Amino acid sequence: MSYPEELRAHLETGATTIARVWAVTRRDGLTLGFTDHDGGLSFEGIAFEPDSGMTAKAVAQGTGLAVDNSEVFGALNSEAISEADILAGRFDGAEVRVWVVNWADVTQRALLFRGHLGEITRSAGAFNAELRGLSEPLGLERGRIYHPRCAAVLGDGKCRFDLNQRGYFHEAPLNLVEDSVLFRFDVLAGFEPRWFEKGRFRVLTGAAAGLVGVIKADRVVPGGAREIELWQRIGAEIAAGDTVRLEAGCDKRGETCRGKFGNFVNFRGFPHIPGEDWLVSYPVQGGTNDGGSLFA
Repeated sequence: MSYPEELRAHLETGATTIARVWAVTRRDGLTLGFTDHDGGLSFEGIAFEPDSGMTAKAVAQGTGLAVDNSEVFGALNSEAISEADILAGRFDGAEVRVWVVNWADVTQRALLFRGHLGEITRSAGAFNAELRGLSEPLGLERGRIYHPRCAAVLGDGKCRFDLNQRGYFHEAPLNLVEDSVLFRFDVLAGFEPRWFEKGRFRVLTGAAAGLVGVIKADRVVPGGAREIELWQRIGAEIAAGDTVRLEAGCDKRGETCRGKFGNFVNFRGFPHIPGEDWLVSYPVQGGTNDGGSLFA
């Protein structure tokens, strides 16, 4: 590890005033700062609090492509990292930066680690979170997959479809909620049944604001009400009256891209790849399969 000259000179004195600090930035933009020093520190616009109860193991780093990793431990509390926020997934994939700093002069500091939170476990009022380094994504598969269905996510930079167009989203308060996974609206006028299946369910207000679910089913129930079911329960409490946004769903087939969204020019699949029946076929005499080319 190469330290800045001033920090290195301070370390060489033998009588140091060194502390570790780390910043956690969630995907919603909220940044929390922590330190193992007994007083608060501040730099880069972040206040690092001493009373969080958070500590960290040593960071294991190498010069190769092996994943740098560590762990952090901390106490669950309502002001910083709460159990409710962890259960809701608000800290999933959060960015983490760890510094060593001279607490007597915070301009003397060095960034030790940058990565993101991995698996988070909790028990007895505390949590344990993995830290995963920047080299971890290098182990993921890269490149396009040749598959009949689209590889893009509806509305992303590859799909390029604008989900803010009229007819492709609906924002309204909920009429009925069951276990944060089943929701009911009095009516969804102008939308065909199953229109939102495989789409996104975004919570706009209430305790779960900012959380997103994936829609499993969109059906009309007796009486004409519309029922939306998610694949997985939303991690925070959702109540009747909370406003949500429903976004149209895509099953990634070419005919859906063309007919439902009019976006086939941006289709990222290969709809003309032969299916499994063709792959296991073989030439035989008789009928149309006469031993010649299968494409004839």
